[in-house]
Amino acid sequence: METESEPYVRLATLRQLHQVVAELNTARSLADTLQTVVDGIVVGLGYELACVNLVRPDGDLVVAAFAGDPAAEALITGRVGSRSSWERRLSMGESWDGLRFIPHTEGWVLLEDDVPQWHTDGPEPRFKDEWHPEDRLYAPMYASGGELLGVISVDRPRNGRRPGAWGREALQMYAFQAAIAISNARLRANMQRALVRLEREQQALRASEESFRQAFEYAPSGMAIAEMGGDQHGRLLRTNDALCRLLGRPASVLRRYSFSDLVHPEDIGTLLRTSAEGGRAELRLGRRDGTYVWVSLRNSVVADAADGPRFLLTHVEDIEERKRHELQLAHRASHDSLTGLPNSAELRARLGARLCRRPQSVRATAVEALDAAFEERGAAAVSGEHGFRPDGLPDPFEFPGAPGGNGHGHGGGPGAGAVAGGPYDHHVHTVAPATDIDDGTKGLAVLFCDLDGFKSINDRFGHHTGDAVLIEVARRLTTGVRDGDTVARLGGDEFVVLADGLGAADAADLAVRLRNAIIPPIRVDGRAVRVGASFGIGWASCGMSADEVLRSADQRMYIEKRSRSKAHRRAG
Repeated sequence: METESEPYVRLATLRQLHQVVAELNTARSLADTLQTVVDGIVVGLGYELACVNLVRPDGDLVVAAFAGDPAAEALITGRVGSRSSWERRLSMGESWDGLRFIPHTEGWVLLEDDVPQWHTDGPEPRFKDEWHPEDRLYAPMYASGGELLGVISVDRPRNGRRPGAWGREALQMYAFQAAIAISNARLRANMQRALVRLEREQQALRASEESFRQAFEYAPSGMAIAEMGGDQHGRLLRTNDALCRLLGRPASVLRRYSFSDLVHPEDIGTLLRTSAEGGRAELRLGRRDGTYVWVSLRNSVVADAADGPRFLLTHVEDIEERKRHELQLAHRASHDSLTGLPNSAELRARLGARLCRRPQSVRATAVEALDAAFEERGAAAVSGEHGFRPDGLPDPFEFPGAPGGNGHGHGGGPGAGAVAGGPYDHHVHTVAPATDIDDGTKGLAVLFCDLDGFKSINDRFGHHTGDAVLIEVARRLTTGVRDGDTVARLGGDEFVVLADGLGAADAADLAVRLRNAIIPPIRVDGRAVRVGASFGIGWASCGMSADEVLRSADQRMYIEKRSRSKAHRRAG
């Protein structure tokens, strides 16, 4: 079960991971890319040492980049290990999905092989998952065709422990992105050599064209050549097989389009902002079946001859898998791992988005708000300000909250039309009913739920049963609210419901319905258990912080809990 601070740690790690992954694609050469890979591991993934062993044309692996220790870097950089020795290592130890871990208890047999290595002696681990200096962790990198590009080797986790599931997944995803970056660096090097030959070697133009054609046609990523300038700017002239497969369209069909015809409507602005030369963008392109795929576009300009027409060469990289991983990681960082509900951090973010620092202190009826608006417009007309039509009548489209107007005003129904913010305050203020008596005011209700009798279930039947109860309670709460309402797990056996547009009576009815939904027995492993629930109803209002809103609802919950006997609480 997650601790309350873990989502923040994961968000920080996710930001660092995104940053170092982004830096992989900024390196210009293969050597820069390899060094960026190992530097990113040391900076963003929490290891003190990292190196890249790159596959050479003869199949052996050379230490091509090292980070973390200058002495070790000078000792082993440039040294070569045989392919057979590496294959032996990648078949030993424990398989952690795409990673290979060899504990020090097994790795001693590798001390005499020809793979370059550097380590220090250390004591035996004091606890099960403590890292030993002779532990080995490898992350193989594969090209899109499945061939081995190289192996990332890491050592000395800064926390002194073997990586858990989160750390393993982060390293595995980083190795996947590093493989793409290395492949792209090699591809860019090949393309740049081809372009130099096209410009400088006139007598070898036909040979250079063939080299370019092969690099274009057999590139593992999508490639396209488009017109540059004129009425047909951007029209696709030529595409390779990889791009045709990616978009599910034959080359003859793609020649009828430009990228602006294929891009997702929401990404057209991103495409237009991308400069022609050296421009990059991440956006979605349409497939033949109507779906969209995330791609990274990278543009460069090529000339047909020294003084001939110029064309746009676009490299299209499939990043669908990376985007999916990003969404999964973001979801895990903002949601409870047990129930799948938004966690404490996400709850506070959603609640804070509805609040501003300005207290909504001035309350007026709808008629009073309208009178105030007319008085303001009358004063503006006398002073010559805008806001009135030429005939002296007020412009209805400039009133706060008028349909089709500027969107100024205050949410919350009757009583929410306060003028404290002025007619040009774009924020829709959140207000709360003045009392527990339903006066028609609608607001954002915050229902704080604490389970009654849950601790005894945990103590008597164990955490497995307790977890099953929490999951079922989360399901019942989610089923009992409207689409658009938020059900979050604050921690332990505490839940919070955010329900907008409710009056005092509506919120009380909702609390009763949710309590009645929780009361029925919950069956776990053939055993029926019951919990009750105490609800406290608070109201969000501008001028309050998210913590103040939750604390108010929490206090009301405890007042409600103390007002009922223990037996009555267990009965709901």
